[in-house]
Amino acid sequence: MHSKTDTGLPFMKMHGLGNDFVVIDERTGVRIDPVMVMAIADRHRGVGFDQLATITDRGNADLHLTFWNADGSQSAACGNCTRCVARWEMDRTGKDALVITTDRGTLFARDMGNGITSVNMGAPLLDWDQIPLAQAMDTLHLPIDGSPTATGMGNPHCTFFVDDVMSVDLATRGADIEHHPLFPQRTNVQFASLIGPDHLRMRVWERGVGITLASGSSSCATAVAAARRGLTGRSVQIDLDGGTLMIDWRDDGVWMTGATAHPFDGVWRG
Repeated sequence: MHSKTDTGLPFMKMHGLGNDFVVIDERTGVRIDPVMVMAIADRHRGVGFDQLATITDRGNADLHLTFWNADGSQSAACGNCTRCVARWEMDRTGKDALVITTDRGTLFARDMGNGITSVNMGAPLLDWDQIPLAQAMDTLHLPIDGSPTATGMGNPHCTFFVDDVMSVDLATRGADIEHHPLFPQRTNVQFASLIGPDHLRMRVWERGVGITLASGSSSCATAVAAARRGLTGRSVQIDLDGGTLMIDWRDDGVWMTGATAHPFDGVWRG
């Protein structure tokens, strides 16, 4: 069951490069459910978001995050939202580093100064059954037109490398690939072009959402895929529709660094 205070449900609106989120602090005693998530997601009658995140306490971590898609389904990872909440929590507590748990696992966040936040999204998942795919196969070159690469970042990703991302019909291709039978849990879809040494231009179709201006986990997956295919090194700049992220695939995981924004707080009275 969902619940809210007598005066409504307090929420925060945040975004990372235009990839926007509603964040609800369940540590205050409120609770949500999929029906409420879908109502809040309506950009005409609710609030609107690419993902919704709830904050709870769990174990010895600074906080635990649970992520919801606009269609009421859950996702284990959302990199940009993790950065946004980490920035808010560091500003609120004065800490310069955080331990954050998610269904993806334990993540680490750092204050890089000047409002820039870095999050370690963990090691990428490269085996077919971890991503997961429907059957055993080479994840570097999938048997799909365009020979994309599959990567797991706590959620599944399918990355196509093309000459010009702007020439791709993202709405049509993204929707088709999201539901491809090779991905039993559906997939996020990225189209990326190499525009310079260790420099990619990328566009994103997000599972359960549609076209988004940016995606942190998609950026991590694309950087990993590009490095695996020898297109780039392990540290890359990725330009998305909403701005730029720096991705660094290190031995301890994939670090994602960029700006965040917290434009307003509100109360939902649906």
